[in-house]
Amino acid sequence: MDADSPAAPDFGPGAVVEGDVLLHLGSPTREQRALAAGTALAPLASRTVLTVSGPDRLSWLDSITSQALTMLSPGESAELLVLDPQGHVEHAAGIVDDGEIAWLVVDRSRAEALRAWLTRMRFRLRVEIVDATPTHRVVGGTRAAVADLAADAVWHDPWPGIGVGGWGYAPADPHPGVEYDWAEAIVPVAEAERLAAAAVAGDQALAGELAADALRVAAWRPRAEREADGRTLPHEVDWLRTAVHLEKGCYRGQETVAKVHNLGHPPRRLVALQLDGSDAVLPAPGADVALAGEDGDVVGTVTSVARHHDEGPIALAIIKRTTPVDAPLTVATDDGVVAAAQETIVPPDAGRTASVPRLPRLSRRR
Repeated sequence: MDADSPAAPDFGPGAVVEGDVLLHLGSPTREQRALAAGTALAPLASRTVLTVSGPDRLSWLDSITSQALTMLSPGESAELLVLDPQGHVEHAAGIVDDGEIAWLVVDRSRAEALRAWLTRMRFRLRVEIVDATPTHRVVGGTRAAVADLAADAVWHDPWPGIGVGGWGYAPADPHPGVEYDWAEAIVPVAEAERLAAAAVAGDQALAGELAADALRVAAWRPRAEREADGRTLPHEVDWLRTAVHLEKGCYRGQETVAKVHNLGHPPRRLVALQLDGSDAVLPAPGADVALAGEDGDVVGTVTSVARHHDEGPIALAIIKRTTPVDAPLTVATDDGVVAAAQETIVPPDAGRTASVPRLPRLSRRR
């Protein structure tokens, strides 16, 4: 745990905590089922909150991010990306505005970098950015499960719906995330401590972050901390669904977003992997993904790994666009390679949606 991390609450005997992150309470599989059913809540120490206040907050965030936010209503949830000038994902945030404050839910590992960048971009606008980590915590669960918490705001994850101005690439019908019911409540520290005390007393079921992440991976839901490696384009992980408005005004990286979507193809694509579950070994994020065979070429990298209560060992990986969709793959582990069957999330022909008219060829006069 780094010096700036909050102290971990006491979650009782059996809790496995890494730093201040509750990984599980003895049975990640059972916790997944309870979390999905809405009978458990997940304290999410790996997530934190930035607040943006001031009368210019929504128009300002609209001008510097991928999402259209000027008309965001109080209580309405959305998702935004901060891109670099070449269109690569630098940051992602869930946003909910209460009429006075825009609450940004972000991966804690990237929160300080995002806060610093937003602060540099204020210029003379009437906005104030505050890191709410000392005063607030994030608790995840179904919409119904978090509704009873004493929350200052609740972000309802729009995934996998296709928002206004968005675009979905995944060909699966129905999308495996169609039943992904997820919300993140922003609660004061006192409410988070009450929740932990209720769990110790046996009055509240909790789930660890391993359970929450397994539900995310099964829903093909990208996360900045995992799927954004510095080169990731939103198109490569199907993030145009929820986090990009293709018809809004100019913002940093917008030219690349439009060009790839309308005229090109993203160079890489996200796939879901069903891993051989005959062994207990799971690959680590960052593991090589290769074509099956003795001389199989490395075609990508694992980004997220989980052991799902129904599907078994699963992963998300970013691979080369040109990798055949039916190619058997392998994933490297410390104990050798494991077989992996891929399922298409972003197809190789994603993009190139514009109908570019052919110019008539002029005949040469004789």
